[in-house]
Amino acid sequence: MADKQHLYLVDGSAYIFRAYHRLPPLTNPEGTPVGAVYGYTTMLWKLADDLHKADGPTHLAVILDKSSHSFRNDLYDQYKANRPDPPEDLVPQFPLIRDATRAFSLPVIEEPDVEADDMIASYARAATRRGWDVTIVSSDKDLMQLIGQCADGELEDGIETGGCIDMLDTMKSQRIGRDEVIEKFGVPPEQLGDVLALMGDSVDNIPGIFGVGPKTASKLIADHGTLTAALDSAADMKKSKLKERLIEHRADAELSRVLVTLKEDCPLPVALDDMKLDEVPTEPLAAFLETHGFTSLLRRLDAGSGSPDRPNNLNPAKAENKGTEAAAAGNSQPLPDMPAVDRSAYEAVTTMERLEHWILRAHEARLVAVDTETSALDAMRADLVGISLALGPNDACYIPLGHGGSDMFSDRPEQIDRDRALAALKPLLESDAVLKVLHNAKYDLTVLARHDIAVAPIDDTMIISFALDAGRSLDGIGGGHGMDELASRHLDHACLTFKEVCGTGKKAIPFGEVPIDRATEYAAEDADVTLRLHALLKPRLAIEGGTRVYERVDRSLVPVVAQMERHGIKVDRARLAKLSEEFAAETTRLEGEIHTLAGQEFTVGSPKQLGDILFDKLGHKGGRKGKSGQYSTDQTVLERLSGDGVEIADKVLEWRQLAKLKSTYTDALQAAINPDTGRVHTSYSLVGAQTGRLSSTDPNLQNIPIRTAIGRQIREAFVPEDGNVLLAADYSQIELRLAAHMAGVDALKEAFEQGEDIHNRTAREMFGEVDRDTRGRAKTINFAILYGISRWGLAGRLQVEPDEAQAMIDTYFQRFPGIQRYIMETLERVRERGYSETLFGRKTWFPRIRSKNQAERQGSERAAINAPIQGTSADIIKRAMVRMMPALETEGLAYDGERGVRMLLQVHDELVFELPKDMVDAAKPVIERVMAEAALPSVDLTVPLGVEIGTGPSWDAAH
Repeated sequence: MADKQHLYLVDGSAYIFRAYHRLPPLTNPEGTPVGAVYGYTTMLWKLADDLHKADGPTHLAVILDKSSHSFRNDLYDQYKANRPDPPEDLVPQFPLIRDATRAFSLPVIEEPDVEADDMIASYARAATRRGWDVTIVSSDKDLMQLIGQCADGELEDGIETGGCIDMLDTMKSQRIGRDEVIEKFGVPPEQLGDVLALMGDSVDNIPGIFGVGPKTASKLIADHGTLTAALDSAADMKKSKLKERLIEHRADAELSRVLVTLKEDCPLPVALDDMKLDEVPTEPLAAFLETHGFTSLLRRLDAGSGSPDRPNNLNPAKAENKGTEAAAAGNSQPLPDMPAVDRSAYEAVTTMERLEHWILRAHEARLVAVDTETSALDAMRADLVGISLALGPNDACYIPLGHGGSDMFSDRPEQIDRDRALAALKPLLESDAVLKVLHNAKYDLTVLARHDIAVAPIDDTMIISFALDAGRSLDGIGGGHGMDELASRHLDHACLTFKEVCGTGKKAIPFGEVPIDRATEYAAEDADVTLRLHALLKPRLAIEGGTRVYERVDRSLVPVVAQMERHGIKVDRARLAKLSEEFAAETTRLEGEIHTLAGQEFTVGSPKQLGDILFDKLGHKGGRKGKSGQYSTDQTVLERLSGDGVEIADKVLEWRQLAKLKSTYTDALQAAINPDTGRVHTSYSLVGAQTGRLSSTDPNLQNIPIRTAIGRQIREAFVPEDGNVLLAADYSQIELRLAAHMAGVDALKEAFEQGEDIHNRTAREMFGEVDRDTRGRAKTINFAILYGISRWGLAGRLQVEPDEAQAMIDTYFQRFPGIQRYIMETLERVRERGYSETLFGRKTWFPRIRSKNQAERQGSERAAINAPIQGTSADIIKRAMVRMMPALETEGLAYDGERGVRMLLQVHDELVFELPKDMVDAAKPVIERVMAEAALPSVDLTVPLGVEIGTGPSWDAAH
């Protein structure tokens, strides 16, 4: 049988609006707006190039809307009546976008009085009848009616040749098939039109049946099979609002069914065979790029690159040379052209009429900033007090939902019923057509998810700031990414603080008791400032090269981490309580031994008293006093004394570890158990570590000792629900593998490819033999070198003289010269540019890399050596996390609210899951494959990523 053809049909309108919102207001040399043109060009180029390189895709066309009128307007004159006119600066870009498509030698199809969706449906059906497979590049729910349809083709050599249809959502890098439609809408694609007819569409002004939402519509069709049967069933229903609506608005539903039905028999102006996909041509693409000043793309074309991802020499409107300034200064960007913050302009929305007004405006704007106000910082326990929206500078509102005194006799101010308001907001917050901008979106996503609202798509200004400026600030010390700090740094604006609004100490009041006018100033300002930050920071991603890591790693991770936090993990309270008792008894015993060694009682936890005992009373050498006048007794000091054989130092170190584990884990974990879920819900920070690693707080589950007996005892207390097991999947020596790849060390790459113990290989190369001692030293050296350790640091770890340690370092570099070359080249680049970069483009800034202070400079150098490796490792596990649940869903293994695989924890290079025992065999290969292939296709590593998986009745047992 001949090779099967595969046609990709691109929903061009979706690409255009996505590109318009993605990039800043750029202009070409003639002053014509081209921001959307540039974004569209890069997106289409990448898609065409990716498909050309992939196995299977053979044909591609872009489908656009020719005009706003179609046969549906003749059927219903209010069809799409609420659609706003396109933005003024987008209109002149439409013909240029058509030119861009043709410059790729790709057909662009648009027909008068026929919508793009109908052309897509007609081409899809025509192609499948010829035996072609079809992929629709879109996320439009109307087009999902086509998914899974397979034509009856002719038999060739006894094999059915009919083609099938699926969908590709490039924003989420997700394939959408029949199962995904059922998951989203509760019915298969062939019944989706009936569901859409019942629920209507406010954006297209399809009436549907008033008051019937997606869940009700899906249930009606799932129960009755067809729209007609669902409408007929109303006669036998008990008296209810639903019954009345189904009977009263039957005609609206039947009209809506016609309006949502895709026309599949449109004339086809371009033959299917003329859509053949070839390589991106040099001409006329070069001429198009040159005409519009897309010089960075032109250079990539000259270099033979097929996937540009960021502009360089464009002319951003109102900010000449902005790209150069951004690359050089970053935080010292010029202030955006916006009016000063005016809190008096904000509106308190207390009626449904005004709320619906704001919702309609947000739909029209296609972009809205969102923020929630709650009763507490814990997103899993906090009550929702209100929501704020912003559509432009000073164009913001606050919707109070839970204001009123805690006293049951207190008057509640006028506000909308919370359930009613959330029902109205839900379609907006979940609409694929409206970008929601949030700051620290993970928190708001968790709060709203508890009210059955899945906010998407999103941009997160905190994450954007981190992608741009991790480690960098105006004062060169490094800055945080909180909204108040960013507002001060970028907007020269001081936000109202929570303390200013709610007070402090005994006079502090909950936010729900703040008067609504004052609450509006505070809450609406948060949304306003978030939108302003987005206007300033988002364009910098494209100009400074941050788009790749933000779009491919960080943005998609936010909802994944939010869901992981909501899942939480179960801990055995009784086991923790027993450990606390045991630790308390052991610390008491140690205190007695310490007092005996000291010759007197004192407070072991007091650094001052301990220092006086160690250095004044007992007379040990090396005591140093700080500015406070007391001796230092930190970990380093005690370890040095321990190395000198000072027994009391050993006992204090042991006491400190037990006391810390007791307070931080065995006691704190019991208090952290959520009374509603019975589980512990840690909070992950996506901006807590400069290299991009996630950090865990409240409680911190990432610092539990791994290799000590005490640490294992604590991990034994992390358990699954009855009938389930925990599964731990850990990357094996990922940083050493990445070092072998990034430094091009053939000996190490060969060892990993052959599955050899890497520390044995290093011991053999370094010492000529492998035994317990040489392997242990080799392991220490392998990791220490990657952290830029000095001769003195290595000497301390191996307990040898500095000269001997230096000799080991020299030998290591002789055996693995690529490592030394990598270190030298990395430091040279960082000194030149000011930042390091991971394989995925994540930047970490080192403003002190040229400091005259030796300690600061050397500290920056050590961090700079490791940052590309550790950061790439962090990027890889993040990519695995983003891909994990879609992969498990494809295999029918994902958690559905009652049963399935849940991802619970991320601890450095490890992912922890909970799943039913009978799913382990099916889930293991999926988890291993996703993790092993997480770098692809962006980075093709020259070493395999090893993944070790274990399961058991506790976290410890899973190792």
